[in-house]
Order: sequence, then structure tokens, then C-alpha cells
Amino acid sequence: MFLVDTNVLLDVFTDDPQWRPWSENALREALVAGPLGINPIIYAEASLAFDVAETLDHQLEALMLDRLQLPYTAAFGAARAYRRYRSAGGVRSAPLPDFYIGAHAETDGLTLITRDARRFQTYFPAVTLLSPEASS
Repeated sequence: MFLVDTNVLLDVFTDDPQWRPWSENALREALVAGPLGINPIIYAEASLAFDVAETLDHQLEALMLDRLQLPYTAAFGAARAYRRYRSAGGVRSAPLPDFYIGAHAETDGLTLITRDARRFQTYFPAVTLLSPEASS
């Protein structure tokens, strides 16, 4: 199963001229290999591109995305990774939700589709990534 990071969804939803082709292709390829999912954090971040929830829900259904629950064990892992990041001099502009997404993928053994591979590779090295770097 694949967990789809917010940046990939926003590429599609906002018709990003640079990244939409890569993101659409990554979603198509992943869907052939297994189901795609999001969690409530990804849903919340993606919702900022929409005025009403029904429009977002329609878009998510069109992409055939499952809605996954967040495991509590991922919360613990997210906080520990975020603490390591901050201890290493990481700035507060990197929000804890990004770490929660990585921890969710790690906890449930999900492949993460993202364009932000560096942070996930650093703090969640066990997570398999589908990213532009991994596709090159």
C-alpha cells in the first residue's frame, strides 16, 4: 500500500506546471502496484486548496484514495524523529505533521509517494519512497 504525501496531491489539485506530470505518473504507477491512501493530516493539509470539503472529497474519490487511520505508535515515532531533527539544528518551520506522515508510513510499512524525499530518508530510513530522486 502507498501513502500519498500532500505535496503530490497539491501538484494535481493545483495543476502545478512543473510537478503535476511527475505526480500524476507516480500515482498511476503506484495504483497498478497497490492501493493508495491518505491519513487525516494529509487530508487537512490538502483541504487548504479547496473552499468546501465536498470538492476535496470528490477529488480524493476520483484518485481512488483510501482513508487510513493514524496509529498511536506513529505519534510516538513522529515526536522522536522531530526531536532528533530539532537537536540537529533543524528549524521550526518544518512542522511536526511532516514527521507524523513519515512515522505513519514507517509504522504501517507503507511506501510513501513524496517530492520531499530528503527529510524522510534522513529520519525514516526504513520507509520505501517513491520520489523524483528514486525515479531517476
